[in-house]
Amino acid sequence: MSNLQKGKLTDLLDYQINAVVSREIIRKDTGTVTLFAFDKSQGLSEHTAPFDALVQVLEGEMEITISGRAFPVKTGEFIIMPANDPHALKALTPAKMLLTMIKS
Repeated sequence: MSNLQKGKLTDLLDYQINAVVSREIIRKDTGTVTLFAFDKSQGLSEHTAPFDALVQVLEGEMEITISGRAFPVKTGEFIIMPANDPHALKALTPAKMLLTMIKS
């Protein structure tokens, strides 16, 4: 159990002014879990990924656009971004999210 860790996800990453910060929590051949902190109005530009991805908003509010359709997602909510669909993310407030990508 040497990899055992316990804690509050939102404490693992601090906000930075006008920036997006990320920290990989788990990396395996079958997928990744990454924590992100976005300052207000910061985001990730439109892109695609070859795998489904689960976004869980841990703090704040985000707008997640998938195939041109915008979805507001706030603290405690999640959204699934389907593989190969173009998507973009923007923080409406300072926000932290957990991204889980499963490759198989």
